[in-house]
Amino acid sequence: MDFDQLKQDIIEYSKEIGIDKIGFTTANTFSEMKNRLIRQEMLGYQSGFEEKDIEKRVDPSLIFDGPKSIIAIALAYPSRMKDAPQSKRGERRGIFCRASWGADYHHVLRDRLAKLEDYIVSRIPEARFKSMVDTGELVDRAVAERAGIGWSGKNCSIITPEFGSYVYLGEMVTNLPFEPDEPMEDQCGTCNKCVDVCPTGALIEGGQLDAQKCIAFLTQTKGFLADEYRVKLGNRLYGCDTCQTVCPENKGKDFHFHQEMEPDPEIAKPLLKPLLTISNREFKEKYGHVSGSWRGKKPIQRNAIIALAHYKDETAVEDLINVMKNDVRPVMRGTAAWALGKIGGAEAEKALLAKQSVETDDEVLAEIEKGMRMLAPDAG
Repeated sequence: MDFDQLKQDIIEYSKEIGIDKIGFTTANTFSEMKNRLIRQEMLGYQSGFEEKDIEKRVDPSLIFDGPKSIIAIALAYPSRMKDAPQSKRGERRGIFCRASWGADYHHVLRDRLAKLEDYIVSRIPEARFKSMVDTGELVDRAVAERAGIGWSGKNCSIITPEFGSYVYLGEMVTNLPFEPDEPMEDQCGTCNKCVDVCPTGALIEGGQLDAQKCIAFLTQTKGFLADEYRVKLGNRLYGCDTCQTVCPENKGKDFHFHQEMEPDPEIAKPLLKPLLTISNREFKEKYGHVSGSWRGKKPIQRNAIIALAHYKDETAVEDLINVMKNDVRPVMRGTAAWALGKIGGAEAEKALLAKQSVETDDEVLAEIEKGMRMLAPDAG
């Protein structure tokens, strides 16, 4: 088999099935990434969503028998929303990050990888694969970097010359020996914009992220959000794009190649108040197809409450009182109490006082007290 010719044929076929960029690399251990991951773990910077075994994250031979190569793919997604609805008084809106605007990218990438597998098997029946997206063991950023898809930016994203960092990544470990592509040299240079503007200081330095501080991670947690991060959340419901939107390499980058990635504006930028009472079934029906729904409705609802407080939306006071009084989940009751204190007003104060006399959960009571303090005349 002429593997050089097969590689060229795969590249051509990848364009036909909607893969925007493809690269090939060896199945050698990702030694440099291993050192970074060990350091991340030692510093407590991991999110907890990752594969726990660092060796499996960097050594393809531990997850695949006889690996010879890895094929990396990238699909470009839109950075601008057409006909985006405006957030206005009484109709305040939240926002999902760009990576969650269209259909869940895990499904989109798996579809492309499956088609690529089928094509290769049609050429070499004995070919074997293990394909994965970011829920797999390997670090997709490390694979993409070594396969020449792009360079690893200071914002911890792969930045491609063609599409900026607005790309989804996937990879395929295989037993076929393809010639590896050249890795791309770092092109961030002295630019430090992403590090400088990170809302929570999660980007410790170029290429190192404290996931515990990252808003993208924090929006996916289910407990009470620390006060210091509530004021940073803004109207974000899921994810954070700040380190991408300030990147000079992303200026003017907006690609609409894939219909399934096109956002529904009412889902990508939804009204906040209806989220407070949405049922599990309604949430699944409306948002279940986007990647931002994977943790369920609880984080989204909590973030919607914080967003209403961010806007100081007085029209939401009645809705928030209802959550504080009737929601069975302490996180929702407590966050609503805090939000009422943030928004202020006589109605909010009356409701907080009434709830304080009957609430039994200590954490919720602490949030009520925070709300009451913000209502005090000298609270500023």
